[in-house]
Order: sequence, then C-alpha cells, then structure tokens
Amino acid sequence: MDDVDVVASWRELLARHAVTWCALERELGDKHDLGVSEFEVLDHMCESESGKHRVQELADVVHLSQSALSRLISRLEKAGLVCRDMCVQDRRGVYVTITDAGRARHAEALPTHRAVLRAKAPVHH
Repeated sequence: MDDVDVVASWRELLARHAVTWCALERELGDKHDLGVSEFEVLDHMCESESGKHRVQELADVVHLSQSALSRLISRLEKAGLVCRDMCVQDRRGVYVTITDAGRARHAEALPTHRAVLRAKAPVHH
C-alpha cells in the first residue's frame, strides 16, 4: 500500500468516525439524555459481572483522559447512574459502580446505539 492509499484509508476512517459519532450524539442525546462517552462508560460497566471498574480501567477503554473521565463520572453520578466508592484494599483507588438506574438507562439506550451503528456500518460485498 502506497502513501496515497494509506492517507485515503485514514481519511475514510476519520470521515466514517465523524459521521457515526455525530449520529450517536444526536440520537443518544435526544432520546436518552446521554452523550456517546457516557453511553460507552455505562456499556462497559454493564458488560462486566460486577458492574464496577477502577477509574483508570474505564479511562483505558473509553479513550478519555483521567480528568475528562472524572468530569464525565461526576455527571453520571449526579444523574444517579453511577456511584463512586473507595477501594478497600487501596485507599487511593476509586471504584465506579453502575446503579440500577444506570442499568435501566443503558438498557433503554442500547437499541438506539446499536441501530445507529448498524445504519452507519460499512457495506461488505
């Protein structure tokens, strides 16, 4: 693959990401009062058996800085969708746990999220 192909592929990826992200922001925001990153945090938390994660684990999977994630968690906590707890073994560590309300909001938003992804997915021939 030459540079022209690599750059074209990169630009196609960026364009697809932007279109999908904007559609997700609009649909999740309008229908469920959630941003994409907020949904991603809830989605990852629902996928784990315990429903709780260390803040650093979440930062790694949702690709946000620690400070941006901390602000996002504060918004989710204020909305009653997650709560923060100190780690018993490591007093410096903080766990974020999804609440029943968080699970319910995620369950309501999940079909919207997946429908947007399906609609924006590339067509394979």
